[in-house]
Amino acid sequence: MAKAWQRPFVNVFRHCRVGEWRRCSKEGDVAAVTLPGTSTQSLGLTGRYLYVLFRPLPGKHFVIQLDVATEDGQVVRMSFSNLFKEFKSTATWLQFPLICGAGAATKDEKGGTRVGASDARWTCLQLDLRDILLVYVNRRYGHLKSVKLCASLLVKSLYTSDLCFDPTLTVAEAQRARLRVTPVPREMAFPVPKGESWYDHYVHLRFPSDSSEAYPRPVQEICSPPEPCQAPSVPRSLPEVSLFCERSEVPTGSEPSAPAHARHKHAAGNGVGVSAPKPTVVPTVRGDVAMHEPFGGKQSKQEVALAEHLFRQRSFLPDPILRLKGVVGFGGHSTKWALWTKDGSAVVYPCHAVVVVLRTDTREQRCLLGHTDKVSALALDGDNVLLASAQARPSSMLRLWDFRTGACLSLFRSPAHMLCSLSFSCGGALLCGVGKDRQGRTVVVAWGTAQVGRGGEPVLLAKTHTGVDIQAFEVAFFDETRMASCGQGSVRLWRLRGGQLRSCPVDLGEHRVLELTDLAFGPAQDGHMLYVCGRSGHILEIDHQHMAMRQARRLLPVWTPGSPVSQKQTFGSGPGISISSLSTSQATCAVGSEDGYLRLWPLDFSSVLLEAEHEGPVTWVRVSPDGLRVLSATSLGHLGFLDVPSREYRVLVRSHTAPVLALATECSHGQLATVSQDHTVRIWDLATLQQLHDLRSPEEAPCTVAFHPTRPALFCGFSSGAVCSFSLESAEVLAVHRCHQGPVTGLAASPDGSLLFSSCSSGTLAQYHCAATQCRILRVAANVVCRDAHPTPNALVLSGDSRLLAFVGPSKYVVTVMNAALLEELLRVDVSALDLSSARLASAVALYFGPGPPGHLLVSTSSSTVVVLDSTSGRVVRELPDVHSGACPSLALSRDARFLLTATDRAIKVWDYLTQACPGCQVYIGHSEPVRAVAFAPDQQRLLSVGDAIFLWDILGPLERSPPGSAGDSPGVPPTCEASLDARQLEDVVSGAHGLPRQQVPKPSQVSPLQLGVCVGPLRDDDGAFSWSDEEGPSEESHIPEGLCQGSSLPVLVKEASGAGDRVWGSPGGPRGFSMRPHPHGWPSARGTRKAQVRPSARPDCYRHFVARYKTSSLPKSASVSRGSAERLLLKVVMGYNGNGRANVVWKPDTGFFAYTSGCLVVVEDLHSGAQQHWLGHPEEISTLALSHDAQVLASASGCGSTASCCQIRIWNVPGGSCRQLMSYHSTAVQALAFSPDDELLVTLGDYGDRTLALWSMATCELLSATCLPEPVHGVAFNPRDAGELACVGQRAVTLWLLHGPNASLQGRREPLPEELGAGELTSLCYGAAPLLYCGSNAGQVCVWDTSASRCFLAWEADDGEIGVLLCSGARLVSGSNTRRLRLWAVGAVPELRCKGSRARSSSVFMECELTLDGAVVSAVFHDTMDMGVVGTTAGTLWYVSWAEGSSTRLISGHRSKVNEVVFSPSASHWATCSDDGSVRVWSLASMELLIQFQVLNQGCLCLAWSPASCARPEQQQVAAGYSDGTLRVFSISRIAMELKMHPHWAALTAIAYSADGQTILSGDKDGLVAVSCPRTGMTFRVLSDHRGALISTVQSRSKEGPSHPPSPLVAFCPWDGALLACAGLGVRPEVVFYSLHQKQVVERIPLPFFAVSLSLSPRARLVAVGFAERVLRLVDCESGTMQDFAGHDDLVQLCRFAPSARLLFSAAHSEILVWEVTGPWAAGGASGSGPRLG
Repeated sequence: MAKAWQRPFVNVFRHCRVGEWRRCSKEGDVAAVTLPGTSTQSLGLTGRYLYVLFRPLPGKHFVIQLDVATEDGQVVRMSFSNLFKEFKSTATWLQFPLICGAGAATKDEKGGTRVGASDARWTCLQLDLRDILLVYVNRRYGHLKSVKLCASLLVKSLYTSDLCFDPTLTVAEAQRARLRVTPVPREMAFPVPKGESWYDHYVHLRFPSDSSEAYPRPVQEICSPPEPCQAPSVPRSLPEVSLFCERSEVPTGSEPSAPAHARHKHAAGNGVGVSAPKPTVVPTVRGDVAMHEPFGGKQSKQEVALAEHLFRQRSFLPDPILRLKGVVGFGGHSTKWALWTKDGSAVVYPCHAVVVVLRTDTREQRCLLGHTDKVSALALDGDNVLLASAQARPSSMLRLWDFRTGACLSLFRSPAHMLCSLSFSCGGALLCGVGKDRQGRTVVVAWGTAQVGRGGEPVLLAKTHTGVDIQAFEVAFFDETRMASCGQGSVRLWRLRGGQLRSCPVDLGEHRVLELTDLAFGPAQDGHMLYVCGRSGHILEIDHQHMAMRQARRLLPVWTPGSPVSQKQTFGSGPGISISSLSTSQATCAVGSEDGYLRLWPLDFSSVLLEAEHEGPVTWVRVSPDGLRVLSATSLGHLGFLDVPSREYRVLVRSHTAPVLALATECSHGQLATVSQDHTVRIWDLATLQQLHDLRSPEEAPCTVAFHPTRPALFCGFSSGAVCSFSLESAEVLAVHRCHQGPVTGLAASPDGSLLFSSCSSGTLAQYHCAATQCRILRVAANVVCRDAHPTPNALVLSGDSRLLAFVGPSKYVVTVMNAALLEELLRVDVSALDLSSARLASAVALYFGPGPPGHLLVSTSSSTVVVLDSTSGRVVRELPDVHSGACPSLALSRDARFLLTATDRAIKVWDYLTQACPGCQVYIGHSEPVRAVAFAPDQQRLLSVGDAIFLWDILGPLERSPPGSAGDSPGVPPTCEASLDARQLEDVVSGAHGLPRQQVPKPSQVSPLQLGVCVGPLRDDDGAFSWSDEEGPSEESHIPEGLCQGSSLPVLVKEASGAGDRVWGSPGGPRGFSMRPHPHGWPSARGTRKAQVRPSARPDCYRHFVARYKTSSLPKSASVSRGSAERLLLKVVMGYNGNGRANVVWKPDTGFFAYTSGCLVVVEDLHSGAQQHWLGHPEEISTLALSHDAQVLASASGCGSTASCCQIRIWNVPGGSCRQLMSYHSTAVQALAFSPDDELLVTLGDYGDRTLALWSMATCELLSATCLPEPVHGVAFNPRDAGELACVGQRAVTLWLLHGPNASLQGRREPLPEELGAGELTSLCYGAAPLLYCGSNAGQVCVWDTSASRCFLAWEADDGEIGVLLCSGARLVSGSNTRRLRLWAVGAVPELRCKGSRARSSSVFMECELTLDGAVVSAVFHDTMDMGVVGTTAGTLWYVSWAEGSSTRLISGHRSKVNEVVFSPSASHWATCSDDGSVRVWSLASMELLIQFQVLNQGCLCLAWSPASCARPEQQQVAAGYSDGTLRVFSISRIAMELKMHPHWAALTAIAYSADGQTILSGDKDGLVAVSCPRTGMTFRVLSDHRGALISTVQSRSKEGPSHPPSPLVAFCPWDGALLACAGLGVRPEVVFYSLHQKQVVERIPLPFFAVSLSLSPRARLVAVGFAERVLRLVDCESGTMQDFAGHDDLVQLCRFAPSARLLFSAAHSEILVWEVTGPWAAGGASGSGPRLG
């Protein structure tokens, strides 16, 4: 609120009361105005933009000086003056040359373009203070402190604002033209004579010219007409910091236009960018990888149209949300230019506008983005430091890349119009290029690149024109001043000397008529030889020193007469085989020819060593630096290499050779099908991007493609009208149908796999039955589809339930919706009538069904609009105008309706579809040709776009919105997936191992019909011992209520004929009230056994539903967990709260009882002392808790695991802490628990997969009643004043239940949501003052119901997101949502509003207080007065909230992702942890409280090490952490700051350790490299590659005297014997092996029940702790041989560590950390040291 007075702008002169001043101050002989008047004051203006309206006096100098304060308090001075000649800067001072006016462009001293001043006019100088600080001093803008205006200039005023105004437009002009710009306020506007242009009188300067280049969030574009300016011939330095006048001539009388150019940049991981040309040079920060168009270059019409419509939209997070993961394709401009890296481990090649770095062993891709057209040439220097790439158009823009980081170091234009060849010198100091100028003459250019990697720019050394043809050009590897070229009839040797390129021809004699294609320098006996090849089959050997040809050979085809098999080729005379490329190594020469063969010869060409036959002509060959591999490319787009030692050929890339027209994805096997203009249909594996099948049709061109949803079959439509069905198993054609008379324009299969539809350009629609293998035609309808339509993947679309079919027809202005089964027309919508204000009729272009319900149909129109229609009524639900510059031919909506994809021309837009008003978008360009189709991958974590190639993008943000809080804030919560479990199992395991969201909710196993669904029984093992078993069925102790024992006597659902009881269901019939009358809409019922008639439901669009975190572990088939009196481990503390649960916190302020869940444990904690009790028993993750009103009984529920058919519900005795009853009924998960007001009943609600409501008696713990629900229900609550009434909320309705009779039979009434509130989900509820019921929705609304009248009478907008928690007491209401906001509402006036009915208004409800927490709110409990409470979030944090103080205090906090390491300080007073969430946390060992947290965003911390005591003084403790990006960071514990950051690895660090003296850090990565670094200097002085190819799991060092710190996992030194190594998991049997370093043999073996995943040895006793994937922790006494197993972990025990004192043992399962106390005589001798205090 303190900044509100500064909006929308502030007049600085008026703010400082300049009008009351009498004179200016003087500093020497210079007049100056200082604002504010005294140096002790500060303006304190926070506006991002500063507008200076001034007029420079002709021939006079002036200075504008700004003092700007950063967020951290640093003051930076900015000076702008026409006195300055160049840009200068320090850490606190920036000097910018300011040249204003409208003169001609001139050159400054350093070659930068500047505008000369021919006259002096009023000027609007617009400065983006935020971006200037961010670009030049890397600081964040705080506020404007002071302004000083010096010397000769006239100033109208100064203004600050957060808005980017367009000074050329007024408010009236913007409204009249309906422009998407912010016009200048009247007070700031310059007067413009009527009929004249603003630019004829004034000047607009903006700096930086485009703020989005320096900061990812775009700002409004400057509105000035474009004026082309010539770029300098010499590459300019970036950043260019001079300010230029952006002015163009506009015809008199023309109105100011909308922004003609726009730039939208997203640095998506490795540099995805979008840009459009600017009329002047754009200041850019070195290292910025945004894409830049050529300055002043010509554009195509498509590029201009694209630039005109990339208007600014507010972005959404994360930004960027896409990262290019990989591309499928090769070449584009040509099928040449594939290069080896220095070590031969990767290949660099172009794919249209993308440069791809592909590792040959892992097939991992790294994409370099930035080019706007196809890459025509590549060059890589000998040290793999610099990579050069050139694009074909426009005007051969060149980019120099840092090859190791992928950053673009320099962007410049070549003097040649089109470059066709690039070559680096071996050292990378010289780059040569060959191309054509605009007159078609050959141009050879040389640049000096020695300073590029050191912050400099390339320098143009020489340029020359030549009349000879050049097909290949190469710089000699032994002398960077010598080059060679070859072409039509010529070989020339070049030399760079004295800044000039000179050449000399080689006398070829009779071979001067040959067409030479390639050349290479190679070794020779007396030096070096030049080898040249030609299309006639000749290979010429040229002595470059004597400029003479030594020998000529020719490749000839030779056949044995009468034999069809060719022999090895030799050289001689006669017709030759055309050679396209050759490459040499130290001993061999590789030759690629047009007959499809790659041949490897010795340098004397005596015989062929190896040859490999290809499917097409070989166009390119390159031998790897070690000579062991030969890379080859073909004209068909294939790229591969020949491994010489093994004589095997491996294909790296296969690609289409023409634009891709359409795509289709298959869910179960993760496959992609594409159709291309090259007459092929190809099927790809989405996981590896490798081609699986290739279907060719030389005669007929394929147009459309579709997968069968359930069978391995593929459908394809052709240009002849044929529709073919292919079997992917047998690779044969199953059926061909020819019912169409024109090209097939649309093809779609129903999601249930029963029907197939096709349409053609003649207007015919065909329906097929495709459930069986042989597809047959059912119906053919003529003249229903739009005629002469082009094939598009969105021509025919079906709804998710397979009921509706939509298409464009019978005309292009009409969208028709049909019944898919009967082809009956249900709806017609004329899209041309939707926009009556448009002068042109809009036609429908593409369609897409949104996920249902609510069943929306998205229509892309030719007027650049996406219209969302209700598929039932046809009404317009919403409209997205100006989506693209033109019609959008393809669009897609994510399964959770969060992201909308649109594509047109070469741009892809990702829209925040959930935002109703002004949805934000992000734009991505990587394609060099128009994008034909976009789609989400089956896992919904990636998206695909096809055009010139196939692009696979990773979605960086959480895609699935349900639950948004979980998906976004808790990494362990998975999104749903329609795929089968077996198809996604492998990927899920990998995702879980890396801490990523899993791809699929595990489905419960099918239960036998004889298996009873109720399992209730007391726990007879009073000592707490329990065991796991695979046996199914109820236990012997289970008590089955009467009426549930006989499966044959189950009630049959009978639909009543009478209409009595409308909107009412339920009957007291049956022994316990199970018999129920159905709702008129078909609500079923069930009792007792599994719900066979309930179909699995899709996950609702709300985050309220619990979904267990995906686990790669499982419970053992049998494991006895001891709980005897001689326990050697006692669970002491559990660190962390399960933010994945729902309503899993209970608190009774009167008694002080406080409990929450952590994994499968119920943690009861004393809020005063911090002491914990732990209630064990649940085998799986606990989903929810409920506490009885008298606080004597606690109910907890866990999910269904792999070893049980039902979820467990445990009833705990609070005073004794024992479990008195175990119950089970629900099949997948329990969504909610609630006690009746008298605590006699317990209601349990199943989740969306279970959909049952069960009622239990607390006296007998028997099931009283169960109801099967037709749709998912999100919450349930008892009426606090009536135990016979409860309510549920779900999809667009509230259900009120009444309990009747002694058996508590249920009778329900469903009340739909009023239409005024829209279609949505009610996600939370709570009772208020009688008879009020408050309900929250996923749209952020709170509606109030009168339960006595069964009506909703009031609603208000309470939040922007889904409300998941509602609590009411008295006149206060608390709401919590997935937007992380917790709000307190005053609802005391609501009971009075009930009497007004529909006339009630929400103005009487107001918000008292608001708090923002660290995650979506999932649990909350408050005192009856609502003054204080405890709130849980998805971030795994419990907060204590005090409304009186308006504060939130962290009670419980833990890691959000998998814990990777636990280490201890040398003094044993503190311990530290690291996690996949990127945090390093330091804890107190005595109090177990969090002291320090270091957070690194977007990276996972995988390993950790604490510096030993010997490295420095105790107060200078350090922690070294290794991260997933290969960086190593050293944190100071005392200073609480990062001291050092190193990057010793390119792969993720997996192990790290200090040396015993602390002077060295050893780090290992997943690729097997071990780096030795110095923590003082940050230098890496040695890299060990002995383990290359294998992940480094452990690094440990010790001094000569013995171990220096606690041991590491799986392999460790024994603390009790330094000559022993303890190893686990190294053999074929599960065991721990002790290996003696002295005896060189195994001295002891300890067998284990399972393979170990973690290991720790006690430093003071012969104890070994072993963690298993079966969620068991075992303690082994090596002296006595006794073993004990301990449970309590929710997942595999990935970590266990003994504390240095040996009194404590730490174990970790995913994000939970369990601290165990070690008992026994071995723990008596240790004492926990106090140590120095942190900080």
